[in-house]
Amino acid sequence: MNADAFAAKLVQLYRAKGLTLATAESCTGGMVAAAITSVPGSSAVLDRGFVTYSNEAKTELLGVPAALIDTVGAVSEDVARLMAQGARQRAGTNLAVSITGIAGPDGGSPEKPVGTVWFGLATADGQVFAHHRRFPGDRQAVRAASTLFALQLLWDGVKS
Repeated sequence: MNADAFAAKLVQLYRAKGLTLATAESCTGGMVAAAITSVPGSSAVLDRGFVTYSNEAKTELLGVPAALIDTVGAVSEDVARLMAQGARQRAGTNLAVSITGIAGPDGGSPEKPVGTVWFGLATADGQVFAHHRRFPGDRQAVRAASTLFALQLLWDGVKS
């Protein structure tokens, strides 16, 4: 299933349950929010999307400490968790998803190769989950796979 089809199912689920969400995106640059807003009626579900591509934006908009980014890097479990938590708290939504990764073709390292992506999911009960994936392919493939995985996390956050 592609991201737009999945987003349509997600919007239907969230509307039926009266839930809202926010996104905090780095390497996807708003692709998750774009998939959701392509669905009629998504305004009842999506409160806002933060595109925090730079480290400064992660700090200013989501409250991720700059010192943490300097220590562990922007593409890390801790940063993904805090991005999701910051987005949910600032938006006042039921759930928020975050994505921070290395889409390539540059920016990879032996420790964090191109295709490395961390995701966060923050829920209204204060839980924050983190997920790590390594997606194959070029920049477009990594971003598309990351978008679909983020939508899946938002789905699973309600279904479980």
